Amino acid sequence: MRLKFTKMHGLGNDFVMLDGISQRIKLSPDKIRRLADRHLGVGCDQVLLVEAPRNPDADFRYRIFNADGSEVENCGNGARCFARFVRERRLTGKRDLLVETTGGLLQLQMDERDRVSVDMGAPILEPADIPFDADRRAETYPLDVDGETFIIGAVSMGNPHAVMLVDDIGAAPVDVLGPRIENHPRFPNRVNVGFLQIESRDRASLRVFERGVGETRACGTGACAAVVSARVRELVDDKVTVTLPGGELTIHWSGPGEPVTMTGPATTVYHGQILL
Repeated sequence: MRLKFTKMHGLGNDFVMLDGISQRIKLSPDKIRRLADRHLGVGCDQVLLVEAPRNPDADFRYRIFNADGSEVENCGNGARCFARFVRERRLTGKRDLLVETTGGLLQLQMDERDRVSVDMGAPILEPADIPFDADRRAETYPLDVDGETFIIGAVSMGNPHAVMLVDDIGAAPVDVLGPRIENHPRFPNRVNVGFLQIESRDRASLRVFERGVGETRACGTGACAAVVSARVRELVDDKVTVTLPGGELTIHWSGPGEPVTMTGPATTVYHGQILL
């Protein structure tokens, strides 16, 4: 199978973009792992497959696969790259798009500077819907990890996130705690783990250990979840600039029941073909 692809990134969180509308694509976990392999394939954090929508109200559908071959519900950086990809491939001339994902519908808007704003929908805070094993909804939860207790927030942005506050983002134990929390039994679908340092009411720094990937240079849904968790705890205002290793995202959330909006860049790296 010869595939045409585009390599893109959102703040260093990189993707192999596949147009499943103008070419026939059959992906298996093995093929996804091959594409994502940085030595034997193209190399990426995630593979994004663009398809025709099933929902008649949507412009497109896209599916998201982690580097380990697993399919996930949502990806904020991927959504921004998707919006630029379908315009560059001339699959649409629209700047405002309604897109179908496994995690639900997303509204995307591209401005004249090619920055993309994504309406990520309202965050999910009920434990059963995240899903997270807890007796009741709370601002924070104690989480026992190998006999040590950590305080986390739990949020879903269409995919599950655990958010932990740290004093020093550079010294955060991302590589140690990330995989242990990712696979914690209280998160039955595994979880993305955010390490958040709050600097002021409108600025914060974040590192994210993504399930099925490891630490990435940026995580859009992770930035949204982190701001939601911090705002639930009344630690930040409704608009926060989040600095990730790959750059900055602007996150806006006015409160419960309201959608989270994420704004940031999307960059095309190159186009190519690969024989699988």
